[in-house]
Amino acid sequence: MNPSLGELRREVRELCREWREAGRYRPRPDAWLRSFDLAFSRELAGRGWLGMTWPKAVGGGERSNRARLVLTEELLRAGAPVAAHWIGDRQIGPSILRHGTERLQREILPGIAAGEFVFCLGMSEPDAGSDLAAVRTAATRVPGGWRIDGRKIWTSHAHRATHAYLLARSEKSEVKHAGLTEFVLDMTASGVSVSPIVDMAGSHHFNEVVFEGVFVPEHRVIGAVGNGWQQVTEQLSYERGGPERVLSTYPVLAELLAVADDGLAAEVGELVARLATLRALCVQVAEALDAGEAPVRAAAALKYLGTAFERDVLECARRASGSGVIAPESTLGEAILAAPGFSIRGGSSEVLLSILAKQEVRR
Repeated sequence: MNPSLGELRREVRELCREWREAGRYRPRPDAWLRSFDLAFSRELAGRGWLGMTWPKAVGGGERSNRARLVLTEELLRAGAPVAAHWIGDRQIGPSILRHGTERLQREILPGIAAGEFVFCLGMSEPDAGSDLAAVRTAATRVPGGWRIDGRKIWTSHAHRATHAYLLARSEKSEVKHAGLTEFVLDMTASGVSVSPIVDMAGSHHFNEVVFEGVFVPEHRVIGAVGNGWQQVTEQLSYERGGPERVLSTYPVLAELLAVADDGLAAEVGELVARLATLRALCVQVAEALDAGEAPVRAAAALKYLGTAFERDVLECARRASGSGVIAPESTLGEAILAAPGFSIRGGSSEVLLSILAKQEVRR
């Protein structure tokens, strides 16, 4: 390993250990989505660990995606509270950097890198399921910008977000993938309302968001009007291709490694071997991003295989726990309650297989 990457890994582990031992957080599965602590995110920002691959002119650190992979791996392995910055740092910032105007970049990226801006994702809609092209939220041109009307659902941390990424239909088309546009929207704008959706564990990070006549200035469009489908497909490479697709259940796997008896040793060993292979795929995605590519196919493969891996980790842990009751507040209990979303967020397994099949046909 590159010595600088090894030093970074050591520094991240040390920070997480200090916060844990001080009682400032408890390691949790699915921490990138469920464990929110703005103070922790700003601690990372102060060390230059948010926006670390971006140009310095917009608050970034001009480091590699390999370096960012080291950082995110260690944060996820530690179950650290990273949800406050994860969406903005992982995909919205890179998307703005790739497609946004210089004005938009300078307006938004430094705030993400400083841990000041919290983004939520305005993608999924009621009745649309996993079909992102079925977006009905409407964007209508008005003087100076756009009027947004519609609803988004399963919007994590919308109640805490300063900004929203929004995919909306800017023109009617018989081809449902056409006529979509991406926007950056202020969550404090008039006409935005947020309603909580409480999950099975009584936890609140999901929300429904309603937009009624919300004004978005013209310069808050990301990329080209009507090009949203191509852009969001590229953006999903950032969402699907990261280590959170294989490490959301790592705290459960760590407990398995500590308690697995001879009866489960072979199964746990297979899980560890699969994780090593998936980590290698994460490296391939990071290297493709460093080369300026949008690795849509590799990211879809990682997400598909990662979903199966994380499901099998939980099934193994269930067997290891015996026939006893699993406490909802335990590490395994929290992971089981989060698991129904694993196969949906970032694209269902059926959608991912479709992407892989289409990419293969084009070759």
